[in-house]
Amino acid sequence: MWQGWPIERVLILFTGLAFILIAVQVTLFHSRQNFRHWAMWVPVIELPVFAVTAIVLSFVNAGWLRWLFALMMLVGMGGGVYGAYLHTAGVKQRVGGFSQSQNFLVGPPVILPLLITAIAALGLLALFWG
Repeated sequence: MWQGWPIERVLILFTGLAFILIAVQVTLFHSRQNFRHWAMWVPVIELPVFAVTAIVLSFVNAGWLRWLFALMMLVGMGGGVYGAYLHTAGVKQRVGGFSQSQNFLVGPPVILPLLITAIAALGLLALFWG
């Protein structure tokens, strides 16, 4: 089944599977915080959509789906950067702010939204590589 698949196609499939795993983790983290900010819903909703689009695209190479995927990956990259900003602001709001390294351990994970940005960038690279 995998014989003959170009690396671009495999990477798009990997992108979709990675978005599923990240979606589970983000949903757990944000539900633990009771979705205190409206922006907490954004990755919970968009990541499964990104995942399904990537997985379908890896099996159905339709032109409109490629452009939809590209648009979603651009949104994902921007959303990841915005999420990192919000998470950094959340760490700053904790008692002691940035001066307490403990706040980076127990506060909002600053790196997780950047992981979304990185996976979305990987999806774009895979899409336009060939």
